Amino acid sequence: MDTQEKIHAQVTGNAVVLYMKGTPQFPQCGFSGATVQMLQACGLQDFAAVDVLADPEIRAGIKAYANWPTIPQLYVHGELLGGADIVRELYESGELRMLLNPAGAL
Repeated sequence: MDTQEKIHAQVTGNAVVLYMKGTPQFPQCGFSGATVQMLQACGLQDFAAVDVLADPEIRAGIKAYANWPTIPQLYVHGELLGGADIVRELYESGELRMLLNPAGAL
């Protein structure tokens, strides 16, 4: 399985996937940490997190996968929501909570 296939499997095989620097318990950048905090503030405790610092191929590949140049990247139900700034806008407007939990599903 090449890197793009691996990323596709991660994105489509999990309801929520966060590509980040570090882990939810130990984020290695402020943007990744802030994104984790916003997800948790929306009540999401269980989500797939991929540490791009642990895998250089994933780090480069995820940027090409959705043609998005920055990390973190948040995917919900296979769709890229965006990076930290977009996630913050969605969080502040209340949309993030609705996207993550439209009918109590997550």
